[in-house]
Amino acid sequence: MGLVDQSNTLHSSSKAGNVPGTGLFSRLSRGVGHFWPYYVMLLPGIVYFVVYHYLPMWQAQLAFQDFRIIGPPVWAGFKHFAIIFASPIFYQVLWNTLIISFMKLVFVFPVAIIVALLLNEVRSGPLRKFIQSAIYLPHFLSWVVIASIFIAALSPSDGAVASISQFFGLKPVNFMTDSGAIRWVLVISENWRSAGWDSLLYLAAIIAIDQSLYEAAEIDGASRWQKVWHVTIPGIVPTIATLFILNMGLFLNAGFDQVFNMSNDAVRSQIDIIDTYVYRIGLQTGEYSLATAVGLFKGLIGMIMILMAHFISKRLTDKGVW
Repeated sequence: MGLVDQSNTLHSSSKAGNVPGTGLFSRLSRGVGHFWPYYVMLLPGIVYFVVYHYLPMWQAQLAFQDFRIIGPPVWAGFKHFAIIFASPIFYQVLWNTLIISFMKLVFVFPVAIIVALLLNEVRSGPLRKFIQSAIYLPHFLSWVVIASIFIAALSPSDGAVASISQFFGLKPVNFMTDSGAIRWVLVISENWRSAGWDSLLYLAAIIAIDQSLYEAAEIDGASRWQKVWHVTIPGIVPTIATLFILNMGLFLNAGFDQVFNMSNDAVRSQIDIIDTYVYRIGLQTGEYSLATAVGLFKGLIGMIMILMAHFISKRLTDKGVW
């Protein structure tokens, strides 16, 4: 065999992965070795999801068992699901969850997009940094602190809202005990806490838009509003679609911490949600199997809503989670 034939044979076997060091495993090893700092950075997040999201899935079988502190659990089939579906309280908390989640989807989800669009139009650097710091700060406050702030601000006796109402000759209203207003308090407080922080993803998507598109639009005589409508918004549609689909998976997460800290006897019937219901029957009354059944039902609905949102988004925008 000539030298040229040997070279061609070696080249062909190298393409086929027969030469040591050119196989899939070797390439993966080199990739992991080269990017190992990034995998180390991912490790805490991976451990968190494995411990708190994947391992607990095994205990979902408790929904089909009668839990016993002493001795093995006894198989109960769909007994606990029959109990929760026969309970009028469950339908009340499910209805409350759907209403609150829908209100947040309509009046909270778009606000972060609007905030990102407005921030992108702020040209002054110092002013933009000040606004960003001001609207990001509430995200780092716990709901215990935020609930205390809103309870104090909405107090009918000495709250800021009551003082403003009295200044204009209006009668103060105790919004925290008003069953007709408490859901809007949840929406407003959620916006105050999360709208600024959630706008970060949209701002990142806006920054990634090709600047030549803005230059072309400006050459065509587009106004600032027209550039936002025809360049910025279409450029962040994939991000909006992805986050919307992910939020649909969390649709029944109406906010346990928020509701728990803002709830009281006067308005509990209006804002009692699935998560607070599970907390009561699971941790307070010890009905662990019943609470697991409710949680499993909630997770199943979340998965169905993710799939529905994905296929609808694929049909309308050709964008989805995969």
